[in-house]
Amino acid sequence: MIKIEKLSKSYGNKQVLNTIDLEFKKGKTYGIVGENGAGKTTLFRCVSGLETYQGTITSDFNKLKDHLGLLLTEPFFFSKITGKEYIQLLANAREIKLSNIEDKNLFDLPLHQYASTYSTGMKKKLALTAILLQENDVFILDEPFNGVDIQSNLIITEIIKRYKKLEKTIIISSHIFSTLADTCDEIYLIKNGEIIRKVEQIDFNTLETEMKEFTIGNRIDKLELK
Repeated sequence: MIKIEKLSKSYGNKQVLNTIDLEFKKGKTYGIVGENGAGKTTLFRCVSGLETYQGTITSDFNKLKDHLGLLLTEPFFFSKITGKEYIQLLANAREIKLSNIEDKNLFDLPLHQYASTYSTGMKKKLALTAILLQENDVFILDEPFNGVDIQSNLIITEIIKRYKKLEKTIIISSHIFSTLADTCDEIYLIKNGEIIRKVEQIDFNTLETEMKEFTIGNRIDKLELK
């Protein structure tokens, strides 16, 4: 379990997160939705230990970061590291012994090519493959479906479902609502750095309708399309 209490984060005078309280349980998948700049990525970076913050984050683990796989929207790669070397590097960080990495190349990536030359979608698939092979207990996936082809989206969805059966904790942000509806037990709506709503699976369709009305409104009408 991961428990977040009164989590706040500011950059100078800009308040990005404001007294957030959340609880993520083992074997559950959680969705975080909100507009760009709402605070999703900052929340993930705080939970992952990449940012300082006010408030407390506790878990069942002595060091949460040693059991957590973080997929960033734009993963970072050294300029002269191949896909295979990157996977091996992340495995070494967890003291995981890997053999036949090519056989675990789920997305058919060119593993002997420099990762910096990969396309955006390929980089995301490489980063995801690497954290999957770390044998983590918690996964934070920031926009895992964005920029990735349809076939890979189907694979990622099935991976999430498989990990749920394995009692992993998974936290996802996505602008593709259908992917969250297919995988999540609960969805939290974040706005201006605050969690404004928690939605159970039974009410996902209602949330989607409300989000469309809120987001679209009469904006398209203003274009007077002809």
